[in-house]
Amino acid sequence: MSCCDKPGLMPVEAALARLLAQAEASAIVECERVKLSDAAGRVLAEPLLAELDLPPWDNSAMDGYALRLVDWNGEPLVVSQRIQAGSAPAPLQPGTCARIFTGAPLPAGADTVEMQENAVLGEDGRVAFSEPLKRGQNVRARGQETRVGDSVLPAGTRLGPIELGLAASLGCAELNVRRRPRVAVLSTGDELVEPGQPLGPGQIYNSNRRVLIAWLQRLGCEVVDGGILLDDLEQTRAALGALSDVDLILSTGGVSVGEADFLGMALREEGELALWKLAIKPGKPLTCGQFRGVPVIGLPGNPASTLVTFGLLARPYLLRRLGVQRVEPLGFPMPAGFTWSKPGNRREYLRARLENGRVVPYPNQSSGVLRSAAWAEGFAEVLEGTTLAEGDSLRFIPLSEILG
Repeated sequence: MSCCDKPGLMPVEAALARLLAQAEASAIVECERVKLSDAAGRVLAEPLLAELDLPPWDNSAMDGYALRLVDWNGEPLVVSQRIQAGSAPAPLQPGTCARIFTGAPLPAGADTVEMQENAVLGEDGRVAFSEPLKRGQNVRARGQETRVGDSVLPAGTRLGPIELGLAASLGCAELNVRRRPRVAVLSTGDELVEPGQPLGPGQIYNSNRRVLIAWLQRLGCEVVDGGILLDDLEQTRAALGALSDVDLILSTGGVSVGEADFLGMALREEGELALWKLAIKPGKPLTCGQFRGVPVIGLPGNPASTLVTFGLLARPYLLRRLGVQRVEPLGFPMPAGFTWSKPGNRREYLRARLENGRVVPYPNQSSGVLRSAAWAEGFAEVLEGTTLAEGDSLRFIPLSEILG
């Protein structure tokens, strides 16, 4: 029996599908218009349509000489003008050529450019060409990349450096984008202490909140820092209730079957508990529900579990709420540099890096070890019910695919 059949465990694919369905049902549709300089990391609210041809005119792909091919009979041609990028050339005089530079517009009448390496300028100022010529060579035709009215970026596109450059090339000074998601981050547990404070018996420093706040900010979210909740049901209710104006409450810790699971108690009383145990390691316990209409995702408290469940589940959920369609990280097959002899009933995501073309896991895969993630370059995905010998293929997911 696979983990998919085991009562109480939900496969990763099923959990993600349910989360994405919930995200689409509560999509963030409000928009704002922002300057192009402020649009990095934002999500397009509408398709980006071209309002001009790219390139906007025929131009030269080379430094060389522009001519009308029918004017050339193998004899040298007189140079009638010099055309720099950014200039407005006069029409080409019949029977002549024009000195032209890369990116400069072709003069009216010209249809061919010969590179300067194949041209010889004589003492009389005429240019001879040493190679056969073909009409249209070394010419970038108007509109060969984009035509007016083309949809160059669909709605739901995350705007990175390339997308912003494309918008700039079309003359866009502003873009319509989805508003930023407003996400509250809470940590739960009497054992948590903020960095800089002295540790008491049984206490640890709160690293998860710092990881998530920085991660959410990289995703373009507006973050509300809810601090640390003590293990107290009344305080948990009050803290959740004070966050009615956010799009998502994100909690770490307090999602187990233990008696001190106050987050789960509050959701059962005044909300909804949608998910509980996942067939994933690290990260088996996960809460996904709502409190008084506000979506809540409760991540496990162990640092590595937080990393895996946020990266593979909560991050896609947030992106889909903004209308992004491709939300799952890219992975690629790589040979294993280790053996895996004991098949498990949960899908494992090992912190790993690439060494000599093979995937090598960190020696200590404890879910409480964040140092392993700082060492790692990605996750090695070990499927349920499988074993691996060295050299067997597995999926490797770079951390760069989920951290941004």
